[in-house]
Amino acid sequence: MASLRDLGLSEYEARTYRGLLRAGATTAKELSRTSDVPMGRIYDVLNGLEQYGLVRSQAASRPKKYVAVEPETALDRLLEDKRRELREKAEQYEAVVDDLIADLDVSQPVEGQFWTAAVGPEETVDLLVERLAAATAEIVMVSPTPSFQFDLGTLGERVLGELEAALDRGVVVSMLLTPELVEQLPRRVGEAYQRRLAGRDAFEVRVSPDVTGAFHLVDETEVCIHVPNPLESGTALAMFDLKDPEFASDVRAMFEPRWAEAEPLEL
Repeated sequence: MASLRDLGLSEYEARTYRGLLRAGATTAKELSRTSDVPMGRIYDVLNGLEQYGLVRSQAASRPKKYVAVEPETALDRLLEDKRRELREKAEQYEAVVDDLIADLDVSQPVEGQFWTAAVGPEETVDLLVERLAAATAEIVMVSPTPSFQFDLGTLGERVLGELEAALDRGVVVSMLLTPELVEQLPRRVGEAYQRRLAGRDAFEVRVSPDVTGAFHLVDETEVCIHVPNPLESGTALAMFDLKDPEFASDVRAMFEPRWAEAEPLEL
């Protein structure tokens, strides 16, 4: 059950505010008795509630009287206070991340070969998004079928957003698709890509029928290779991410002639 304590009030503050709602204008002494808040604490509690904007006092009266602000107004003020706290916390965390990015920056690139894999649609997208976010120079995306990155759901939006962020930081993005894939793409997907990516100088889409496998080349040092689901056509079963500059160079060499022969697509 929801409680005033969920919005930041202490137990004594919650009791005092509820006591004021029941009693109307009253004195601290009487409120202490009816709300079961010790007399030694009641004035501090009332002062705190006044600072929250939940209580108003009548200083001219002797003894001093207090009245509760209407619940809707009081709750709005508590909610806004929590929102402010969350904004401040978010800013603090963002500052910490900015500091740690420089502190944790890799001074030397990973040498040699390294590979990892993700199994399942969501895990595959998590890995892909991670690698797209790591790109500093170039992303090449090749897809012959409507794989998950073009879905209308959250996963597709994540990839689209990551491509947009890559373009914003100066990464060149090239996409090679088949005519069949272009025809099968839902209109809303095409419109999203057109609205957010098309027209950017560093973004280009081309079409070629000579595309058989799905892979993504990141910075000419790693390749993400999709493994299709044999039981569900057009979806990914897994993805391998291989960091190997020599292998990436071979993949790039095979990609170049297909890219050169492909036709530009106007999104």
